[in-house]
Amino acid sequence: MRLINDNFLLENDTAVTLYNEFAKDLPIVDYHCHIESSEIALDKNFKNITELWLGGDHYKWRLMRAAGIDERFITGDASDKEKFMMWSKAVESAFGNPLYHWTCLELARYFGIDEPLTTLNAESVWEKTNEMLSSGKLSAKNIMQKSNVELICTTDDPCDSLVYHGQIKESGFGSKVLPAFRPDNIVDIEKSSFGSYVAKLEEVSGIKINSVEDLKNALLTRLDHFEAHGCKLSDHGTEYIWFGEGLSVTSDEVFAKKMTSPDTKLTKEELTAYKTDLMLFFAREYAKRGWTMQLHFGCKRNVNSVMLNKAGINCGCDIITGSFDFVTPLTGYMDKLNSEGLLPKMIIYSLNPVDNTAIDTLCGAYNDGSIPGKISHGAAWWFNDNLLGMEDHLKSLCAQSSLPCFMGMLTDSRCFLSYTRHEYFRRIFCNFLGTEVGRGRFPDDKRILKDIIERVCYKNAKDMLTS
Repeated sequence: MRLINDNFLLENDTAVTLYNEFAKDLPIVDYHCHIESSEIALDKNFKNITELWLGGDHYKWRLMRAAGIDERFITGDASDKEKFMMWSKAVESAFGNPLYHWTCLELARYFGIDEPLTTLNAESVWEKTNEMLSSGKLSAKNIMQKSNVELICTTDDPCDSLVYHGQIKESGFGSKVLPAFRPDNIVDIEKSSFGSYVAKLEEVSGIKINSVEDLKNALLTRLDHFEAHGCKLSDHGTEYIWFGEGLSVTSDEVFAKKMTSPDTKLTKEELTAYKTDLMLFFAREYAKRGWTMQLHFGCKRNVNSVMLNKAGINCGCDIITGSFDFVTPLTGYMDKLNSEGLLPKMIIYSLNPVDNTAIDTLCGAYNDGSIPGKISHGAAWWFNDNLLGMEDHLKSLCAQSSLPCFMGMLTDSRCFLSYTRHEYFRRIFCNFLGTEVGRGRFPDDKRILKDIIERVCYKNAKDMLTS
């Protein structure tokens, strides 16, 4: 039974027209992903569909566990074929989960397989996909070209050499691959690995770090290094928003305490003092350089200690933190930067969909007319990049902000087949617009609708990274 057709997720004639005429063939700008630059530079060929599809994909792992599949077939020592067969068992009846539609889209777009994956056709799908992968026509670079990828931003640690980004550029590859600066390892001073990370930063920067001032100077060298490789985007992930003023302790005192006693447990005030100082430093630098700062919060990671010990981090055991007051510290942070004239362009995300309207109103308070969407609400993602999550996000954004300034979709993925998530979003977006037109809430003005679609699905992200 064929599921993916021309009208998939498009519920009226207007939606069909909008998607096929204005969205379908737009290039992809994937401004936030976790693809390894080395796999692009080396044009990796995948040995089978399991390596390409299931390796490192914690979305799929969560679904498999929920479906009652033993860990041996997820991150354990089962064969690749056994793991694939168990994935077919988990996904064939995963109604309502976006993984069902993503699986159908990926099989259709890359392998020409139109029917959904089931336990009945899993053997033939295994054979066909692996045959195509063995041909070399679906190597890392070929998948990106087939997907019409114009530009992506990888996620990179400040200590990364970015050597593979240089190799990709020198190769003349048709898709542009830029780094994104992700300095969580130096902000998260509470982690046991902090001291060893400081040592690593000393090595790559050539600066001895004995104080926070030394630390900032070392980080400046890395910011320069990333900028030399075309970086225009940073990314900060945090469980909570840390900001405070008038504290009784300084960031230097906190840094010295941690470096002297690595196992010490820092107080909330000490964490706030250090993290406030570092986050203000980063934002000021981004503003000076014209970079965009991504800030995402509301995720509590690795809550299942048994699974953490068994399968490691990023194994699918992260959760939404829940409701907390992010508005007070975040507005304090942004207002201080804004008062200094150093509030950078920002994209703000929360994993908690309850926060949508609050974020939209916050963005509105700090947009100043200088740049369209200078402060914007990031895409519905992670636990929200499904049909319901995207529709709710769009409704809130429309009600409180300027829809044409929305930055659009991202994959946030480690898998090269995930570019179909852009198609998934574009279909939902065009259906959202088409439905509003059909209800008589917006005129069927193709000029305006075309402009909105092109900006949200392509131009806004491109302009952020190339202007």
